[in-house]
Amino acid sequence: MSLKCNNQWLFLFVVIFILSFNTHLSKGSDAIYFGQSLSGKQTITSQDGVFELGFFTPGNSQNYYIGIWYKKLPNKTVVWVANRNQPISDPSSSELKLMRNGNLVLLERSKSQTRIWSTNSASNLANSTIAMLLDNGNFVLRDTNSSTIIWQSFDHPTDTWLPDGKVGYHKLRNEKQVLTSWRSSEDPAPSLFSFEVQPNPSIILLRNGSKLYWTTGLWDGKVFRLVLEIALAHYIKNVTYVSNENESYFTYESRNPTALIRFMLDVTALTGQLKQFVWEKDFPTWSLFWAKPPQQCEVYAFCGPFSSCTQDVPICTCIEGFEPRTLADWELGDHSDGCVRKIPLECDNRGNDTFVLVTNIHFPVNSEALTVGNIDECQLVCLRNCSCTAYAYNNGCLIWGSALLNVQKLPVDDTSGRDLHVRVAASELEATRPKAKRRETLFGLFSEQLVGSSFCLAFRDIRNATKNFSEKLGEGGFGSVFMGTLPNSTLVAVKLPKSLEQGEKQFCAEVSTIGMIQHINLVHLHGFCKEGTQRFLVYDYMPNGSLESHLFNKDSNVLDWKKRYKLPIGIARALAYLHEKCRDCIIHCDMKPDNILLDGEYNPKVVDFGLAKLLRRDFSRILTTVRGTRGYLAPEWISGEAITSKADVFSYGMVLFEIISGRRNIDIVNDEMVEYFAYRVASKINEGKEVLVTLLDTKLEGNAGVEELTRACKIACWCIQDDEKDRLTMGQVVLALEGFIEVDAPPIPRFYQRLGDKPMEPFVYQEATSTSTLLS
Repeated sequence: MSLKCNNQWLFLFVVIFILSFNTHLSKGSDAIYFGQSLSGKQTITSQDGVFELGFFTPGNSQNYYIGIWYKKLPNKTVVWVANRNQPISDPSSSELKLMRNGNLVLLERSKSQTRIWSTNSASNLANSTIAMLLDNGNFVLRDTNSSTIIWQSFDHPTDTWLPDGKVGYHKLRNEKQVLTSWRSSEDPAPSLFSFEVQPNPSIILLRNGSKLYWTTGLWDGKVFRLVLEIALAHYIKNVTYVSNENESYFTYESRNPTALIRFMLDVTALTGQLKQFVWEKDFPTWSLFWAKPPQQCEVYAFCGPFSSCTQDVPICTCIEGFEPRTLADWELGDHSDGCVRKIPLECDNRGNDTFVLVTNIHFPVNSEALTVGNIDECQLVCLRNCSCTAYAYNNGCLIWGSALLNVQKLPVDDTSGRDLHVRVAASELEATRPKAKRRETLFGLFSEQLVGSSFCLAFRDIRNATKNFSEKLGEGGFGSVFMGTLPNSTLVAVKLPKSLEQGEKQFCAEVSTIGMIQHINLVHLHGFCKEGTQRFLVYDYMPNGSLESHLFNKDSNVLDWKKRYKLPIGIARALAYLHEKCRDCIIHCDMKPDNILLDGEYNPKVVDFGLAKLLRRDFSRILTTVRGTRGYLAPEWISGEAITSKADVFSYGMVLFEIISGRRNIDIVNDEMVEYFAYRVASKINEGKEVLVTLLDTKLEGNAGVEELTRACKIACWCIQDDEKDRLTMGQVVLALEGFIEVDAPPIPRFYQRLGDKPMEPFVYQEATSTSTLLS
């Protein structure tokens, strides 16, 4: 009787023990002990609250998965998924349970304890294992007696590579440790894209496990041969290749303990790109640091079969006569299945097929060369072969006998493009093509806003003026620029936007903005064109190019101090006009030397309103979809605070520093030291005029008006103050530069004080949006 009673008490104790732990888990324990389980909304949280593990559902999906995500971020960012191939439908009837033998299993209780997923691990001693979530995002099964790790999620990455994580090869298990991107934003199942380590060693990106489309190049112990920027990484350190008898892998550490870092094969647009994201404590969202390969169309078969890839939006477009194979996946950004024919070919049924012309492309892969006399014979060869899907004639006949992959549509100014003839059923063209194409030309859309001599041009006029785009002047983030001559012999610069959707948005902003304003220091818009998909802006040609070319090119003419000092005055007048004189305050958003052109007399002309936004005077915030250029961004762009015209003032101040010094504000020295010129000026502003002369562009050999130099240095420092309220207005800048008002010695901005005191600390920047030499 006593034994029975003791057994009952023991049983009751175990039940209470387990129930109490389950309750504790729901409040954020960092571990699961043997016999315990997670179910429903229960989670565990790492010790310092960085990561959380539990059930989640991605996007609008009805499926649930066990995953790990950042706990404190406003939007759930998942970094690891357990059952990515086998979702469950109801977390309340499922459990993640640690078994007595050390195996962690996901069970579906509604299906008679069906095992959905497990770690397939085992401990030498029963009841001696603990599952713990660490603050680096690693989920480990550990022996409580010896602290030996018997399984860890870092050995089984999904799409994300965290600091201290591994990508490589486990020799004992003969198992790769690779990243594979999600199938879509609502499906974490592995897609076709993977990130793997080669034995040589190097890191590669593959499609379908075999087709290589990007590589880091060989690792030399410090850097990858083709990714040299890793030596200058601002957020990571100690990139290491480890190779021993058990495993070989790459790992890395975070340089900044307050920043969150992750590499991932991106799921946002299923790009197949490896991306590095950063989240500093003051960031409103993840910031993209870099992506490899840089262009999505460089990813092998990114758009799938019978689809063309462009750097425009949409990126993937079905070739005429084709439609998405799986529309739901296509709309979610998963283009890997590509496109299929709307109407089957009629060749096999003795029917008629024809061809649609796809112009200005890079040819698909896997072509076959044939010897024929001309293009007509090439077409006839393809028609006679029912397996032929396309042909091209380019100094010889090429035919394709399978699905077309890697069709890349090129910009209109790219003369390397070729024509491809894609086979379709004849009835397809009869059903879909209109009898006559309607020509769309923008003529009156902005007519009320355009003034002076601005006018609408036809595309043929643009082509004639530029001699078929034969003389390229520059390339920028917004588009390419070509030399042109109008019928009246006026020299012009013709800008062609890069991207159709983004380019059109910027095109319309620039046309409507520039058409309303006239100022001696703003570039003059001669005309514009919007015909079909073509967009062009026609500007005055500036014979002396951009300010950027004169400041930073060694072979350029030296701007003496007299010419140099009138530059910031003219620039300030232009910005003061935009901010204060127009009916609506116009914020440029991308002030930099590239966007300041010089006429024949070296007068400055501000250009590129593609990033400009109109800000009504009763609003205090601008949409933050616009970003400027590295080295010129005001702190509020990064912190997410309200953006006003004072953001332009900050950028102007940075440009003024470069006019004074003839050098970039941020210099990389010996591949590691970062020097901040703005900090040097701010720290020496009170040390006397003789000291300031040492900061002058060396090409001037000290020849400058000392009073003007001192005044310019003070003004530049006031323009880059942390708080926008402390910055001057552009109207005040004009008065100060012309000597009508005096400015006191400014304080050193806190932001630059920190960078100057700790030059090796990481700093945040946006990728440069322009490298233009004339117009960007």
